[in-house]
Amino acid sequence: MAKRSKIAQAAFDIAEPVAREMGLDLVDAEYKKEGQSLFLRLFIDKKGGLGIDDCENFSRTIDPILDEKLSHDADYFEVSSPGLTRPLSDPADYRRYEGEVLDVSLFREQNGTKNVTGIIFGSDEEKVILQTEDGEKQEILYKDISKAVRHIDF
Repeated sequence: MAKRSKIAQAAFDIAEPVAREMGLDLVDAEYKKEGQSLFLRLFIDKKGGLGIDDCENFSRTIDPILDEKLSHDADYFEVSSPGLTRPLSDPADYRRYEGEVLDVSLFREQNGTKNVTGIIFGSDEEKVILQTEDGEKQEILYKDISKAVRHIDF
């Protein structure tokens, strides 16, 4: 789970069930000062990817709820996708991207390498299982992962 300020965590807790009800995953929340302004940002995602309409619909739905239930006002409120290249951070991320290719960097070598690329075959609360190019399945504990991102071919 991401480290959040108390206000960001409160916004996350309010927004998460609404996102789930709309078929979305609330990935993160941040509340921070940029220049003279305070920003509240909610980051959503869903299996298969997001469109601008998803962000807009969620924003319109959650904005009045946050206005009512959140004790702090931000100067600006935004709903966004976390981006294609953001690192995966919890078991829900690995489940969301099951069937997709992942690039994993490890803290220390396993099977002679610190870097593994493979299709997410499965995952649970402790590990991810990747199917590598050679067809082998490799179990990797989350605690051994330095960084994991979706593999993007341009």
